[in-house]
Amino acid sequence: MSFDSIPVLDLSLARNAETKPAFLESLRHALLEVGFLYIKNTGIEDELIEDVITQGKAFFDLPDEKKLEVQMKNAPSFLGYNKLGNEITAFKTDWREQIDLSTPHPLPKPSDPIYYNLLAPNQWPDPSYLPSFRPTFESYIALMSTLSTTFTSLIAEALHLSSTAFNRFFDRDQQHKLKIIKYPDLTSLSAAQQSQQQGVGPHKDSMLTSYLLQASHHRGLQAQNLNGKWIDCPPIQGTLVVAIGQGLEALTHGVCASTTHRVLSPAAGQGPRFSIPFFQGVSYDATFEHVDVPKEIMDMRTALLEKRGVDKRDDVEFTFRKGKWEHLGEATLVNRIRSHPDVGERWYPKILKRVREEQRLGREPEDPRRGLNGVGEAVERKEVVV
Repeated sequence: MSFDSIPVLDLSLARNAETKPAFLESLRHALLEVGFLYIKNTGIEDELIEDVITQGKAFFDLPDEKKLEVQMKNAPSFLGYNKLGNEITAFKTDWREQIDLSTPHPLPKPSDPIYYNLLAPNQWPDPSYLPSFRPTFESYIALMSTLSTTFTSLIAEALHLSSTAFNRFFDRDQQHKLKIIKYPDLTSLSAAQQSQQQGVGPHKDSMLTSYLLQASHHRGLQAQNLNGKWIDCPPIQGTLVVAIGQGLEALTHGVCASTTHRVLSPAAGQGPRFSIPFFQGVSYDATFEHVDVPKEIMDMRTALLEKRGVDKRDDVEFTFRKGKWEHLGEATLVNRIRSHPDVGERWYPKILKRVREEQRLGREPEDPRRGLNGVGEAVERKEVVV
């Protein structure tokens, strides 16, 4: 039998030598059996959390012309604002609007690989309209960067590895990303859009771990268990929802399974749902290596799967596919182009053409090991001033 609820872990227990072993055991259970969990007592002040929610919601109250000043297609970095219905997941439109931010990075050099375009300065909204927005989110992103690194070290310990086992997969100035998302309720959508009810379609997060701040009271987030059943993940005050990413699944030989999840649009009359997920990054130069997970942990995972008698299958494409790509950055860039074709049309038309051809044929490229070699794009790298 697969999981039918999402565990809640108290992170304060990991800070006490006496209670840490029990915490690691609970974490190991969540990693091997669920791939989704809540954490509470994160150490981030409630006041900052409230500021993050307030400033995040305020962004969507800006006039449309001010939001469009920082729209994503302004730059090749996939950072910035996306209008309602401008993103695609599982071949369907996501009915949400959002702004993507990241840890600060300078523009890449002309000689850098094309996937370094993902590393760039943020597009910040006009400070004369939202003077507290940038400092609030810079503080939150910095704290979440530290929290995610700490939590990854706890994951390593839960797997009987050194706490530093995953450090080699991070850049010294590692990029982490954040989204601020508004899901309108069904009354804001057309009849055709309402029938789809896709806030964001079934997917797996691509990196190591992600941390979702559910910024309103709405339900809608669901995780899929091994039997294909969707399990609700309702908002719980004072928690973050942690999702295990495809990167961690790949690095641990499948021991830490990445769980498919989705968001349903709020029902008519409920008002918009807001969420603020933080995504822990991995080096874009990573080459699909593995850590040496101890045999006893591998055996635990195998025994669990055999006990359930479930052959886990889903339709979500796996990003970390050794052989198709030389580096994670290539896979990530193509996934972003696939999700944001308007950015692809402006900055990466050759790669977008190839992606669409693959989708049309329903197969992989004839030579999957070529990665992005031979698909050159003359991308002008310039800072967007807003």
